[in-house]
Amino acid sequence: MFDLNYIALFKDMSPEMAVFLISMIPVAELRASIPIALTVYNLDILTTLFYAILGNIIPMFFILYLIDPVSKFLMKHFTIFNKFFTWLFKRTRIKFEGKYAKYGSIALVLFVAIPLPITGSWTGALAAFLFRIPRQRAAILIISGIIIAALAVTFITKTAWGAFLLFT
Repeated sequence: MFDLNYIALFKDMSPEMAVFLISMIPVAELRASIPIALTVYNLDILTTLFYAILGNIIPMFFILYLIDPVSKFLMKHFTIFNKFFTWLFKRTRIKFEGKYAKYGSIALVLFVAIPLPITGSWTGALAAFLFRIPRQRAAILIISGIIIAALAVTFITKTAWGAFLLFT
């Protein structure tokens, strides 16, 4: 994820804190933190899920509650931010619009739950803002997606890692 060595970046921290912080990083989120927690740090599944989910939830609240006033301020005062947010909002609307119109709220849950880069809580919170989903409802939907994604990534990691160890 962006060619960062998360293990080296957080080497002076406890494994739990590293998992928590990696889960907060856009794109990496729990899609990177869970495999690292389970295979590098050898954390147990419950500890891994607790820190990964918590770390992934926190940025979502900041995005849901601050993106509107911050983006309006930056767009009004800085041309570069006006261009950036216009591009970002347009791109997110295009990626999410058809799915949301067709499937409604479940689309947001599934969008966040898909364990692929760019489909996590950061983008889900942005999509919720763009489609004016009420914050409380959006938070519940996004947290549901985060939990599903965490379980899916954990299952995939344990299955793939077990197969890797079996054949090495």
